Amino acid sequence: QVQLVESGGGLVQAGGSLRLSCAASGRTFNSYAMGWFRQAPGKEHEFVAAISWSGGSTYYADSVKGRFTISRDNAKNTVYLQMNSLKPEDTAVYYCAAGSGIRVTMSWDDNDYWGQGTQVTVSS
Repeated sequence: QVQLVESGGGLVQAGGSLRLSCAASGRTFNSYAMGWFRQAPGKEHEFVAAISWSGGSTYYADSVKGRFTISRDNAKNTVYLQMNSLKPEDTAVYYCAAGSGIRVTMSWDDNDYWGQGTQVTVSS
């Protein structure tokens, strides 16, 4: 069993930065690929970024490529999402998820565990 808790969200002006964290409980954290998703009001969950269990492979949505960076620290059971050059369209609730493999993790429904989400609001 893995429990995921996101933190680091908030209100930021366009062009600013935030770093989200997702802390995981459970001894098997480093056997899971991890992903970040977001959901804006009235929209479906959108894939943002994913990272393999080792951290050696990463994938990004085209909309965030070059602005967001996903990383993980297996010693701390934590995955991060560094978000730079934020835009108003990045406003959403951000969720982390854990899945059995990086490509599996890129699909919201195929993950094994999900966090409760943290709100990110970018003002123009």
